[in-house]
Amino acid sequence: MSHKIAVVGDKDSVLAFKMIGFDVFFATDAGEARRVVDDLAQKDYGIIFLTEQLGVQIPETLERYDELVTPAVILIPNRMGTNNFGEERFAGNVERAVGIKIM
Repeated sequence: MSHKIAVVGDKDSVLAFKMIGFDVFFATDAGEARRVVDDLAQKDYGIIFLTEQLGVQIPETLERYDELVTPAVILIPNRMGTNNFGEERFAGNVERAVGIKIM
């Protein structure tokens, strides 16, 4: 089975992903982000890229998807840059998976 890839965030940060074939969804606040991610998770999306700036606003939603194989919710910087939230989450997930801090 082939899964689709989605990108969720503010228009200026995610619109370019449409040119490489990803499905793009706009969200500007926590409520919209939560609603879009939950909706995409019910569909055939294997990967959901979400801007860090929205991810930091919906940690409980991210935690729910951490327990699932699909969709993988991966945080990316927005057009303004990173707030390091994605990197910190990744390091925490790796530590939890292997039992040691490697980053």
